[in-house]
Amino acid sequence: MLPDQVIRSLSALAQEHRLAAYRLLVQAGAEGIPAGILAERVGVPPSSMSFHLAQLANAGLVTQRRESRSIIYSADYGAMNALMGYLTENCCGGATCDDAAPCEPSSNRKSA
Repeated sequence: MLPDQVIRSLSALAQEHRLAAYRLLVQAGAEGIPAGILAERVGVPPSSMSFHLAQLANAGLVTQRRESRSIIYSADYGAMNALMGYLTENCCGGATCDDAAPCEPSSNRKSA
């Protein structure tokens, strides 16, 4: 992932309603959520949700599809995983992280 894409993604998530919407979309899975229902769940007017979803889509974090008269939004798991990978690629000083424990800098890790 390129740094400019990372910055766009993090900027899009750095707002309360967008972060809440994105978390709901991640929970919903590939099925996604219609924009109107997403607006209800987040507690914002539909016009505001459209703005927030456009920001998330511009950052490449969500996809949309039309079903009849509804637009269904879904999290783009590839983009999410790429962002997480970028943020953690140098975790643990390059050593393989232990899946059972959270990542910590090597100076804080306990010796086995």
